[in-house]
Amino acid sequence: MKKVFSALLAALLLTLLLSGCHGARDQGTFAIPESFDESRSYEITFWAKNDTNVTQANIYKQAIADFQELYPNITVNLRLYTDYSRIYNDVITNIATNTTPNVCITYPDHIATYLTGTDAVVPLDGLFRDARYGLGGSELRFDGPTQEEIIPQFLDECAIGETHYAIPYMRSTEACYINKDFVEALGYQVPEVLTWDFIWEVSEAATAKNADGTYRLNGQNVMIPFIYKSTDNMMIQQLRQLDAPYATAAGDIQIFGDTTRELLMTAAEHTKSGAFSTFKISSYPANFLNAGQCVFAIDSTAGATWMGSGAPLLDISPEQLVEFETVVRPVPQFDPNNMRMISQGPSVCVFNKSDPQEVLASWLFTQFLLTNDVQIAYATTEGYVPVTAKAQESEEYRDYLSRAGEDGNEHYDVKIAASRLLLEHTENTFVTPVFNGSASLRSAAGQMIEEVVKSIRRSQPVNVESIDALYEKMTALYRLDQIQSGNGKVDLGPLPAESRALLWVLGLCWAGILVYLGLDYRKKRRKSGQTH
Repeated sequence: MKKVFSALLAALLLTLLLSGCHGARDQGTFAIPESFDESRSYEITFWAKNDTNVTQANIYKQAIADFQELYPNITVNLRLYTDYSRIYNDVITNIATNTTPNVCITYPDHIATYLTGTDAVVPLDGLFRDARYGLGGSELRFDGPTQEEIIPQFLDECAIGETHYAIPYMRSTEACYINKDFVEALGYQVPEVLTWDFIWEVSEAATAKNADGTYRLNGQNVMIPFIYKSTDNMMIQQLRQLDAPYATAAGDIQIFGDTTRELLMTAAEHTKSGAFSTFKISSYPANFLNAGQCVFAIDSTAGATWMGSGAPLLDISPEQLVEFETVVRPVPQFDPNNMRMISQGPSVCVFNKSDPQEVLASWLFTQFLLTNDVQIAYATTEGYVPVTAKAQESEEYRDYLSRAGEDGNEHYDVKIAASRLLLEHTENTFVTPVFNGSASLRSAAGQMIEEVVKSIRRSQPVNVESIDALYEKMTALYRLDQIQSGNGKVDLGPLPAESRALLWVLGLCWAGILVYLGLDYRKKRRKSGQTH
């Protein structure tokens, strides 16, 4: 009977173990070594994005060289990507094979997916606070920032729930790059704060044509007054400005409502008149702006070096270029007195490894990316801003900002104006909720605008019925119905057949145990009666 009991108990434990596989694993904490073992050599990998910008690539390489001079026992291998989505896809693939990089440029939306069912990414709060190797720690061989010296809004973006899984690296926002000459030719003045009504009114005025079919404003055959590069940001910012539903921090999807429908109908209206288009539909906004075929081009402040007739980076031929005065403004607002603009930009995470010393080596390099030399050098390549007050307030960075317009490269005036825009409006920035599936929701937000623009260009109806159908299409395409759980967890659906079978086994095991205990009790009672 004891053998039967042991077998039943083993089956019970096995069933509990296997049934526990359905769902996400709890995230642990990283055990910080008492000291960094400098007698060993470490080789870590760093995946980064650089937009094919050679200057940015060289900054990474210089940072690695400077770090390795301080820590000669740590070798950092750099792998460059041209697209964040490629990094994301490669990380997902490598999590399955336990071959993730050590350090990675990424976004919190992506990290939320990395953490689904794994402890692949290191929670950093304990490392932040460590007196020896944490932010501003006593054992660091470089002058890194303390936690208090990281801009709070930027650091908050790196938290999922109550835990930080990344540190910010660079920050940008979106800006509206404007052909001031065109605005004034239409009889308007560029305000300090754009409104959506102003953008639509001026854009509609710019669609007027001559008798020969050319546009009055530029005398050309092409004019798209208003082009938005990132339609996901367009939708997200409009909803936030209106305090309209988007999603909760718990992962409840709320975007498919009346306000979103009204915004889509407005985009359709101005698409139909020829006043509006998107990057995916028409092409890069800067190309139209610089060719005198666009009035308002909205893109990231990190894309400022492509914007304007004096831009150091141009994707059009010199003969297409039109001279005009470029001004930079925040994205249009519904309420100029309550500005809302999205904060974006890359962060850096550290991946878990079996060797705590290797993780610590990775963390040391990650912190090094926040030093002034790295932060300021990278920020001057585009309209990014450093993520630390230590760098922003440094004499070197202030000198850089003060020299706007001195040349058309490092001190290109439009680029520095884009940086100042974020520096002056950091308090007005916001981020979207982060949860497993938030990246998909972001994609759906922009795709709805793209679908509406395509429908108008194909002479298809855009109305209440078509938008309701679009909601269903987006929900299915991005599997948004699978993340509406109300508690921030993925709804995994019904248990698979194997799991249901295991639960049946669990029930039988308990029944067997109870039968065994009952029979054993009766047997003991009989023996007890015979003895007396």
